[in-house]
Amino acid sequence: MPLDTPPSHPLLARLPALGFGAAPVGNLYRALSDGEATAAIEAAVAAGITYFDTAPHYGFGLSEQRLGAALGDGPVIVSSKVGRRLEPIGAHERAALRFGFADAPDLTPVFDYSYDGVMRSHEESRARLGRRINILYTHDLGELTHAGDHEFYWQQFCEGGYRALLELKRTGAIDAIGLGVNETAVCERALNELQLDVLLLAGRYTLLEQGACHRLLPHCQRAGVSVVVGGPYNSGILARGVKGDGPFYYDYEPAPAAVIDRVRAIETVCDSFSVPLPAAALQFPLAHPAVVSVIAGFASADELAHARRWLQTPIPSAFWQALQEQGLIETIAPLPVRL
Repeated sequence: MPLDTPPSHPLLARLPALGFGAAPVGNLYRALSDGEATAAIEAAVAAGITYFDTAPHYGFGLSEQRLGAALGDGPVIVSSKVGRRLEPIGAHERAALRFGFADAPDLTPVFDYSYDGVMRSHEESRARLGRRINILYTHDLGELTHAGDHEFYWQQFCEGGYRALLELKRTGAIDAIGLGVNETAVCERALNELQLDVLLLAGRYTLLEQGACHRLLPHCQRAGVSVVVGGPYNSGILARGVKGDGPFYYDYEPAPAAVIDRVRAIETVCDSFSVPLPAAALQFPLAHPAVVSVIAGFASADELAHARRWLQTPIPSAFWQALQEQGLIETIAPLPVRL
């Protein structure tokens, strides 16, 4: 099969270059008011953004509720996720920040990749959104999340949840199915054992790291599986850079020294070509033919406006070549071409 195999579902060919990640409107790390969240979503719609990604985990339902209320029945593509049920908690379990989300409802996520768990999760997400879900990702499978429990959850999914996804797709309840994860190993396993339409790969094919271009992305091309790149800023370090005092975050944790040094080296090249670091971070993944969209998280209209401007910022070919010559981009990674 050639490496330019088209996406396995026509819907995926319609995904825009830039999508809206809705974790921040679920109060990721800091609380937003309903008005602030609505303003961010409405600004995205007004700007022509046509793809919105959410999950029950994002604010324990809050992201889906706010997204659905702001979108109404507008003509956009919406993805959500399965793999976690939301269960009530007692008042004594409340905290200002739980699992990274501030001022969240009195619910807690519980992993469940079973047939019933996936069916229930889809129905509850659809109710919170108040609309049909186009793409349904299975959230956070893999050893990175589950460590020693990975095989248990993998089997639970393969024997139950995956069957539920196929049924939802077959009956027209959804259009496309895939994984939404932060690691490549489980994606490679899934491509070998399952039939998927799309992968939402967060943080693993970015300006900072391109290991996925060796095996995973070519495999996706051969299989006709589309790739949506999430986390293009690697938890913010590629948006802010490392020139200030910090703290600097990578993969939701304080960045190790080696990562800070690598970002500093990339910034030096950016400065020599007068290229904004976040512009390079947004544009780089889209050069790979397997990648159909990049989604970044937005908490405000200003953040969205910055991203749209960065996506359109002219970047000379010599900049990308300089990064590659200095070993800061994998030699086999496709480079953006300035038209």
